[in-house]
Amino acid sequence: MENQKLKRSLENLERALDRLDEALQEDDTNSLIVDATIQRFEFTIELFWKALKRALFEEGIEAKTPKEALREAYQAGWLNDEKAWLQMLKDRNETSRTYDEEKALEIVGHIKWYYPEFVRTFDFLKQRFDFNDSE
Repeated sequence: MENQKLKRSLENLERALDRLDEALQEDDTNSLIVDATIQRFEFTIELFWKALKRALFEEGIEAKTPKEALREAYQAGWLNDEKAWLQMLKDRNETSRTYDEEKALEIVGHIKWYYPEFVRTFDFLKQRFDFNDSE
């Protein structure tokens, strides 16, 4: 992979996904776990859109905002469900602006549903851009 920024983005994203998975394995009746899961989701989605932005740039497509990056990645066929990704972004925005315990638990439920899509998309990006974490 020529683009070192993209390589670093994918490395950071892989670590974030591992950390998110770790949080999802814990008991979500514990408020500390709920908070940690949401925080890990927030930085995972942030790293995801930035990795997508860099990957799109490699393909000659410019995206400046998270929403643009998700839409362009969907148009390129990299994402399976544009609505789900836009909902992820909405959930991230909601959790970073306010804290409501009931909403937090609802979003943790969403995160469990989102996680397989995160993994599928990450695996796609690894393959498409020939990223090998042992390099």
